[in-house]
Amino acid sequence: MGDVAVILPAAGRSTRFGDPKQKKIFADLDGRAVWLRAVEPFINRDDVSETIVVIAPEDAELFERRFRANVAFLGIKLVEGGNDRAESVARGLAAVGPDAKFIAIHDAARPCVTTELIDAVFQAARDHGAAIPAVPVADTIKRAANDRSIAETVPRAGLYLAQTPQVFARDLLERAYDARGALHEAPTDDARLVEALGQPVALVDGSPFNLKITTGPDLRLASAMLKAMPRPKRAGPAHPFADESTMWGGPNLK
Repeated sequence: MGDVAVILPAAGRSTRFGDPKQKKIFADLDGRAVWLRAVEPFINRDDVSETIVVIAPEDAELFERRFRANVAFLGIKLVEGGNDRAESVARGLAAVGPDAKFIAIHDAARPCVTTELIDAVFQAARDHGAAIPAVPVADTIKRAANDRSIAETVPRAGLYLAQTPQVFARDLLERAYDARGALHEAPTDDARLVEALGQPVALVDGSPFNLKITTGPDLRLASAMLKAMPRPKRAGPAHPFADESTMWGGPNLK
């Protein structure tokens, strides 16, 4: 029995995606919805006890209509989210069963995470209690003034871009969420809440493939990345709606 519960926040509004007809997690990515591609690398892992997708209340009917069979076959638990990301994750955390000793939180808009990256972050969390993948900042960083001119150049030494999955010992993450009201800011990732407790969080080498879909053009980048990625070795039963080729880049039902 696995001891890691995976929570995928999927309740965001997708305001920067640029498609008024649908949210980014429902967008087609080489034949499959973005959120399905994000969740699938976790489904058949022996160390994962359960997978929880936190959805916006207004999307419940859509999930029932379009994804009921996927949710049932993959054994996914759906939870309705709250007004912001932190509240949504907190609701997902409250729904975790008793077997989980670690909690992994992965953006439902990151559809290209690799098995190797998941392995590395899971192991680092077991070793240190908290771990996230991150990539060092390579570009020069400018801070803008109100008039969109350059206010300053920010030294990039020691700066990293945080990714997911972010993995924490369950008791540590529960304490961090219980204390989130004292932060007086809206945390943009879960590590920020753990940092606020004074707890160290290990950094694991992230991957440029681990793209987060934010705008429409990101879908084209993700499609190219999926085609460039090696196909994972799949364990467990075949997906009822896809063969091996369609799950990793070919046409398929959504």
